[in-house]
Amino acid sequence: MTGRPGRTGKSGSQASAGDLLELVRSGRAVTRGALQQATGLSRATVGLRLDRLFRAGWLREGAGGPVGSPLGGRPSITLEFDDSHAVVLAADLDTRHARAAVLTLTGEILAEHSGTLVIEDGPEAVLGELGRWFAESLVKAGHRAEEVCGIGLAVPGPVDRDSGRVVQPPIMSGWDGYDIRGRLSRAFTEHTGAPAVPVLVDNDANLMAYGEQRTGHPSCAAFVLVKVSTGIGAGVVVDGSIYRGVDGGAGDIGHIRVGAEALCRCGSYGCLAAVASGGAVARRLTEAGVPAASGSDVRDLLAAGHPEAAALAREAGRRVGDVLATVVTLLNPGVLMIAGDLAGTPFLTGVRELLYQRALPRSTAHLDVVTSRLGERAALVGAGALVVEHLYAPQRVEERLIALGV
Repeated sequence: MTGRPGRTGKSGSQASAGDLLELVRSGRAVTRGALQQATGLSRATVGLRLDRLFRAGWLREGAGGPVGSPLGGRPSITLEFDDSHAVVLAADLDTRHARAAVLTLTGEILAEHSGTLVIEDGPEAVLGELGRWFAESLVKAGHRAEEVCGIGLAVPGPVDRDSGRVVQPPIMSGWDGYDIRGRLSRAFTEHTGAPAVPVLVDNDANLMAYGEQRTGHPSCAAFVLVKVSTGIGAGVVVDGSIYRGVDGGAGDIGHIRVGAEALCRCGSYGCLAAVASGGAVARRLTEAGVPAASGSDVRDLLAAGHPEAAALAREAGRRVGDVLATVVTLLNPGVLMIAGDLAGTPFLTGVRELLYQRALPRSTAHLDVVTSRLGERAALVGAGALVVEHLYAPQRVEERLIALGV
């Protein structure tokens, strides 16, 4: 979870300790001399601001770098972000299953807990149980709750970024407008006894896209991930940042009308999710005498090589590919990633068939259509990265340093 690429540090006296930390985290300036050059600060001022970061435990000295002069001399001492001073908690909620994890500040998963958690049981019960999972995971990871600096949560619905509340979620009955941040923060404290920490909430497809782009495709300036599980959603990362739209509704492609008559869980007819999601494929399999209750059941059937499941997944892929032709034409991404329960060969084959047939060659000339690399951990990694980027952004660094008294 290094700093985002492409930013430039402030110059002169405006460059704060937070700006220096971001330069080090991003790898753009990792010695004192390079920080002076990047910011225009004097050697003494760089030293004073770095001292604050050292006292907070956020920086450490690494190995000596290469000698900068042909005349020789002492090698420069490199600076590194010290990811050992805190950990992050992250959770990913699906309709009937959830994952919780403890991560380092650089994205390594230290401990993980997964199990059945039914989102329709409501936020009070579900978030309370996540608090218990977090406490157990911290014990498993060998870390104290006081080391946690923040919590990230992925949910299968549109999220208002400012409030952290879901907004009219089609598959999260009882969650609309609920104070997720407050309840999860209380659950963490109830089960660990530790003080409250910041809680950030975002859509699961957004966080999957963020995690996948940062770890596997950091140079891709326009990245799209489509999650096809019980529902269908997309996450878009542009220039290293999640694109959410004006109120968190960007990427909700599962509710694009495709002309079918099927009733969607949102109450409308003809949505893409009603005919091409894992839930839709499960329903059609059940009608054909093959019991399947959800996208995860379809995934299991596909893994077992079930021919009817494969045929229906390919048909669903064609329907999604038809919609993605428009998405690709509009956004011109470099990477289109298919993830979720249906992200296997039959579905991907169907996507490719219609996408390349309907989209203009100009739109797909430099497009890679791939499947998930992080798999079921993508949203966890993305949620952890979201917390780290929030807490170690330059302005927030200054606020936290003052609070620490350094």
